[in-house]
Amino acid sequence: MRSFIDTNVLVYADSGDEPARQARALALLAEHRRQGTGVLSTQVLQEFANVALRKLRLPPALVRERLGFYARFEVVAARPALIADALDLHALRGVSLDDALIVQAAITAGCAQLLSEDMQDGAVFSGVRIVNPFAVA
Repeated sequence: MRSFIDTNVLVYADSGDEPARQARALALLAEHRRQGTGVLSTQVLQEFANVALRKLRLPPALVRERLGFYARFEVVAARPALIADALDLHALRGVSLDDALIVQAAITAGCAQLLSEDMQDGAVFSGVRIVNPFAVA
C-alpha cells in the first residue's frame, strides 16, 4: 500500500530516547523502501534536516547521508500548484497549512495512507487515511 511518511517517522528513526518508537520507525522505513511504497515530500525532508541538526544534534555529514537514503523514496516536490491546493484544504477543513501541505502531497502522490503521529488518527482527506504508526493496538 502506497504510504506517505511524515517527518516524525524520520525523526524517530534517528532518536534514541524512545527505543520502541525508533524500532517501529526503522521497520516502517525499511519495509516501504523494500516494497517501493514509501513516499516523502521536499517539505518532510526539509523538516527532518532541521530537526536532525537542531534537536537531535546530528552532524551535517550524517544528515546528508540520511537525505541520500531518503532520496531513494518517491519524493513529491512542493510546487506552487500543490501549495495552492493545500491552501484550499486549509481553508475548507481547518487544518494547519503545514499539515495541509503534507496531506496534499499524499493526495497528489495517490497514497492510501499518511503515516503520522501528529495528525488525527483515522481522519480521511480525499481518500487518504491518517494512520498513527506508533499507536498502541
